[in-house]
Amino acid sequence: MPVNETLATYSDWLYRSALGVYFFAMALYLVEQVFTRAPRKAEALVGAGTPVPGLVEEPKRELSRPERLGRMGAALTVLGALLHLGSLVMRGLSAGRAPWGNMYEYMSLLCLAAVVMWIVLMAKFPIRRLGGFVLMPIVILMFLGGTVLYAESAPVQPALRSYWLVIHVSVISISSGMLLIPGVASILYLLKDGRDDRLPKLPSADVLDRMAYRTTVLAFPLFTAGIILGAIWAEAAWGRFWGWDPKETVAFVSWVVFAAYLHARATAGWRGRGAAWINVAGFALNVFNLFFINLVTSGLHSYAGL
Repeated sequence: MPVNETLATYSDWLYRSALGVYFFAMALYLVEQVFTRAPRKAEALVGAGTPVPGLVEEPKRELSRPERLGRMGAALTVLGALLHLGSLVMRGLSAGRAPWGNMYEYMSLLCLAAVVMWIVLMAKFPIRRLGGFVLMPIVILMFLGGTVLYAESAPVQPALRSYWLVIHVSVISISSGMLLIPGVASILYLLKDGRDDRLPKLPSADVLDRMAYRTTVLAFPLFTAGIILGAIWAEAAWGRFWGWDPKETVAFVSWVVFAAYLHARATAGWRGRGAAWINVAGFALNVFNLFFINLVTSGLHSYAGL
């Protein structure tokens, strides 16, 4: 099927627009984080038990300028996600296939999953001011995806012309994107170190811990399913379920680390700082598998399209 160059161009424009919108949203979140007055202890006690989610209707009161900017950042994040989704749809229509057949497209889907996860979390937790920290790695990944990793819209390699591309790659990419969020939350939790007087403008350590745990609980079954589906595809394509290919190996190690985090989070002796360190290790392995394994090593999963 010939590539529709017009739709491919629109896809690129939407991708760059989404990246620009995310960048401005990140800046607004950071302004809110920097200029919002840290709550005094007495005010924190009065407001205890009544979190103010970023996208949920708040009690009637006059918003400060930093809060208004933060809300603008949240609105821009939603706009960026819609542009981002449009970019993927256009890319898929232009090539007549699932739009995650190379490293550029895979990165794009992964980042969109992370952004959507962040929007959902903003509606559940009082964490809007963390948007700058969350969008920062997403903006970096998308910038690298649109420059260093960029690939023209084209048919995929023969080995990827399978319905498993739609199933396996989408599940593993979405779950990997979702797992970026708890990694950031655990890093911030370690910076708080269980003391709410440290970095007082950040949400409480308890909020960060619950945010990381619940997101991992949601993403881990998808990540597990992605690995299992990949093994089934490997048996159909290469005649074996598992061959310790570099990407398979690191994905399995990542799965073990995230499973260890969930176990540690449920164990009294490891809950807190110890569990957070394990989650950060999983975050590091996730990023390592995304870049180093795809771009440096050679193996059966070397389909970066570069």
